[in-house]
Amino acid sequence: QVQLVESGGGLVQAGGSLRLSCAASVSISSIHTLGWYRQAPGKQREWVAITSTNGRTDYKESVKGRFTVSRDGAGNTVYLQMNALKVEDTAIYYCRIPGHPWGQGTQVTVSS
Repeated sequence: QVQLVESGGGLVQAGGSLRLSCAASVSISSIHTLGWYRQAPGKQREWVAITSTNGRTDYKESVKGRFTVSRDGAGNTVYLQMNALKVEDTAIYYCRIPGHPWGQGTQVTVSS
């Protein structure tokens, strides 16, 4: 099982930026798909972004143009650059490798 540790969350004003990191316990170079998810209070966990080894990325419609997912190709880290943050982006953010345990998440709070 691959262990994942998210970091980089915090409190930021609307319009600000944060970069989240997700460190895996193994090299991610051969892991085909990695995703970022989030869960806001009282809501279900939802998919936010995905990156694949073929270079493909995809985003939830509401974050397109504001969030960018990338991976440290030869290393073990996936990033989520979040710009122009909105209050509705407030959530716990998780990275995810299909079939492996969820990490503990990192809290992102966007104030108005």
